[in-house]
Amino acid sequence: MSDTPDHSAQMRALAERLTRSLGQLGQLGMPEIGTSERQTVLSGRGFKLLRYGSGTARDRGCPVLIAYALVNRPWVLDLEPERSTIARLLEAGLDIFLIEWADPGPDDHDTGLADYICDMLDQCVDAACAVRNENAINLLGVCQGGTFSLCYTALFPHKVRNLVTMVTPVDFHTKDNLLSHWVRGVDLDRLVGCYGNVPGSLLNALFIALQPFRLGGKKYLDLADLANDPERLHTFARMERWIADSPDQAGRAFAEFIGTLYQRNSLVKDQMVLDEKLVRLSAVRCPVLNVYALADHLVPAAASRALAQHVGSSDYRELAFDGGHIGIYVSRHAQQQIPPEIAAWLQARQ
Repeated sequence: MSDTPDHSAQMRALAERLTRSLGQLGQLGMPEIGTSERQTVLSGRGFKLLRYGSGTARDRGCPVLIAYALVNRPWVLDLEPERSTIARLLEAGLDIFLIEWADPGPDDHDTGLADYICDMLDQCVDAACAVRNENAINLLGVCQGGTFSLCYTALFPHKVRNLVTMVTPVDFHTKDNLLSHWVRGVDLDRLVGCYGNVPGSLLNALFIALQPFRLGGKKYLDLADLANDPERLHTFARMERWIADSPDQAGRAFAEFIGTLYQRNSLVKDQMVLDEKLVRLSAVRCPVLNVYALADHLVPAAASRALAQHVGSSDYRELAFDGGHIGIYVSRHAQQQIPPEIAAWLQARQ
């Protein structure tokens, strides 16, 4: 009898498991994400300011404003009850505010970075401070939102008490930054001229192309192992919903972000200008906690750690997570490590 594996039988078994998983996945319906209790504090053109939790206890908590990226929805921070960075921060005693960026309409194609950072973010800081009767806020910037938060803190230092950056690109020209290498040659005038607002589906395809097997075929092969595991199937469905729901980008803001940062690396060169003001990272003198992921394929650790060489703060600390760009929000290990350390760091500086 031959010891040669029966590959055809293995493939049939895999196909059967995958078919079973897909069938069970289809029966789940549209999964809910971002379900933690929240209220709208302020609505403006291009954004909503949300406040999480309820009751008087939160008024005693350390107030934190989360600025997320434009390129995805913030609900990955609140994917499901057991995988929710927001829920863990609330449990740690923080009073959480979050900016939900609105989808740009056809008339918003000329909205630029200064509109998001110097106007909308500034309105949210003022509103959160007013709710809490504070004169400065703790700012937590995530990914692109971290870059926004650095720029904001440099321009409005009196309004930020402490700054946390999370998987935030600072030096956009590190050697291991594949995304940066890809987009440096993009003709932004032609791209924005063609689309107006840049489609989220286009950006989603670009992100998948950075790791085509892992983000394409492999996850569906892994899906075959989730048959008869409702909890993991629900998590898979929620992640798929979040990944697929990529908002469009205001054309001008997209072109400015890619051109100024990915192509010219202006932030670390002290050459970035917003609202006719020069952004200098050395002007960031408040305490800074820089959180990064060691296996991040979108924002390499080196791109985040570069902040240490440019920031003006005398109270600067780094926190490394042994995982990737998404895992830092949703993995069980991250849930146990990252929110408690952020909360403890902030509470020690109140």
